Amino acid sequence: MIYSSTEENYIKAIFHLSEDGDENISTNDIAKQVSATAASVTDMMKKLKQKKIITYEKYQGVRLTKEGEKIAKSIVRKHRLWEVFLVEKLGYSWDKIHDIAEQLEHIQSEEMIDKLDKFLGHPQFDPHGDPIPDASGNIKIVKQILLSKMKAGDKGKVIGVKDSSAKLLQYLDSLEIHLGTAVEISEVIEFDNSFVIKLGKSKKITLSKLAAQNILVG
Repeated sequence: MIYSSTEENYIKAIFHLSEDGDENISTNDIAKQVSATAASVTDMMKKLKQKKIITYEKYQGVRLTKEGEKIAKSIVRKHRLWEVFLVEKLGYSWDKIHDIAEQLEHIQSEEMIDKLDKFLGHPQFDPHGDPIPDASGNIKIVKQILLSKMKAGDKGKVIGVKDSSAKLLQYLDSLEIHLGTAVEISEVIEFDNSFVIKLGKSKKITLSKLAAQNILVG
């Protein structure tokens, strides 16, 4: 069955919202994620329920069915493969690819996506460090922690970002923080919970709590 780009956006939004836990997703959270009114979300949930993509009861939240999860992983797979293509083959920077991949992810040809995957060498992660589902929907689990949860003396490498907005990525670029950057927590400043971190062997910078809450370290 072919789904509209709007339906796919909702399916992907529910999938991302469900990644942090097993609870049903509220329609309010979905509305924020897709920038839609509560009434629009309710209408869409009824449509997706009728197509057996979600389970949904009013006031009890939303959950993807197995079929819905399969569709969501396919959309995510396409999005992240296109991001790899845009960076590695077309030379885009990591802060400019999300919106373009949002358009490309709705291409329906699975054969084309499989060929794209092969062409790129079957990458496991996108340019933001997010795992790419394989053709069967399997996603590699990586041990990671938010930088904001680390303590003085902790070390690791940047392996991803929780927020892939252009503003955050441009900010990280200005600090010379990229995927693979070695970090060590020198100090957590009690006043505002900002972080003094050492990059590589010597460079020290101060990082805001907000930024630290969006950097994944492994």
